[in-house]
Amino acid sequence: MRCPYCQSEDTQVKDSRPAEDGAAIRRRRVCPDCGGRFTTFERVQLRDLVVIKKSGRKVPFDRDKLLRSVEIAVRKRNVDPERIDRAVTGIVRQLESSGETEIASGEVGRLVMEALKSLDDVAYVRFASVYRNFREAKDFHELLGELKGDEEKSEEDAG
Repeated sequence: MRCPYCQSEDTQVKDSRPAEDGAAIRRRRVCPDCGGRFTTFERVQLRDLVVIKKSGRKVPFDRDKLLRSVEIAVRKRNVDPERIDRAVTGIVRQLESSGETEIASGEVGRLVMEALKSLDDVAYVRFASVYRNFREAKDFHELLGELKGDEEKSEEDAG
């Protein structure tokens, strides 16, 4: 693994441990040339996924981009980073196990919406406002009505 500081190709692993409920390996590395320390993650990748954008353009699936999108939605909310990581890992697993190598961006968005709904209502609304391209206040009102309907349904199921 190349050092991100001095570009030396001779870095050493100092510590390895499981991460993301065993779905990844977290490695602490050190560069013997410059002394720089950094962390890498190793994950299983079942297949190369391609996302088909609304425009029809195809781009490689990027787990880090997905994680950034979810982090933006939950910004300044009290959500445990480990729960965020588990949600992203769950989305990636669903996409990889679908059997498809090309996935519509709308499907990725739908899975993110499902995950955010269980993480944080405010993050869910934030993401939905961009994903569904809200233009007016009534769009928010309709979404909040959906959320309220889901809550009432959950209470009926529990009761």
